[in-house]
Amino acid sequence: MATNPEELPLVLILKPFPSIPSFQEKFSNKFRSLKGTDLSVPVSEFFRKECQSVKALVCGAKFALTKDILNCLPSLGCIVLTCVGLDNIDLDECRKRGIVIGNAGTVYSEDVADFAIGLLIDVLRGISSGHRFVRSGLWSINTEFPLGSKLSGKRVGILGLGSIGSEVAKRLEAFSCVISYTSRTKKPSVPFSYYPNVIDLASHNDILILTCSLNKETFHIINKDVMSALGKKGIIINVGRGALVDEKEMVRCLVQGEIGGAGLDVFEKEPYIPEELLEKDNIVLAPHVAVVTVESYSALHELIISNLEAFFSNKPLLSLVKYN
Repeated sequence: MATNPEELPLVLILKPFPSIPSFQEKFSNKFRSLKGTDLSVPVSEFFRKECQSVKALVCGAKFALTKDILNCLPSLGCIVLTCVGLDNIDLDECRKRGIVIGNAGTVYSEDVADFAIGLLIDVLRGISSGHRFVRSGLWSINTEFPLGSKLSGKRVGILGLGSIGSEVAKRLEAFSCVISYTSRTKKPSVPFSYYPNVIDLASHNDILILTCSLNKETFHIINKDVMSALGKKGIIINVGRGALVDEKEMVRCLVQGEIGGAGLDVFEKEPYIPEELLEKDNIVLAPHVAVVTVESYSALHELIISNLEAFFSNKPLLSLVKYN
């Protein structure tokens, strides 16, 4: 690596992510950064004027790397994501250009799994609604609080048994839950029951936990038929992507009592949340923060630097995404 700051590799950073001073110092010792969001000019104009020689960029989930954007980056050879999903990237265009992609790998998996179980327990036991009940003064007026339901022994279906889904399953085993799953392929080494489609998974479970990625095949995979199969006592926990669920249909099912509850960290049109979801105690809502911990961000910072170092050294990325 070069020691003269002007000779350091140039990295474009889109939608800056939370970082700490130690990361910023370490990053600036290894790379020069060009931050698109620091400029008032339109993004496309900035790309055409400033980014023709950029070979690597760091990008979050909320910035769409479309074909038009990629056309403005003729030298780009590497994309390092601060997220796991690839739904914000034109993969066909990246494939044509031979661009390598590194995502967040498994750095979020444990934190998201913890959060999923937290949402589930909250929905079942009414922790958030109990908090509101006490703080509003209702406890002193009415000592009757609705009965909750135990997690132990519940039948839980996991949609997507990847890194996050596997961590969720590990935690559910401690609660003696009966676990099953569906995914693109059956996993021979997994002891849990496999269902080839999500309707079958829903019909055999009390709870669905969504941890899969969003793509053309999984868009609105949780639809009216799935929710009907899950039934009136069924619960949906979504820590994947909002568009995995037909949100309009889910709202209708929740309002009309066709499913029993939901714990949601992600939504179709963030930060917009349907008003109906704000009014019911059997729904627990979070502002897309399942990945947000000091520990996960620290691990992410290290991975970003390691992936960039690998690319500029002509080595394989540590969290290389195989999308070809």
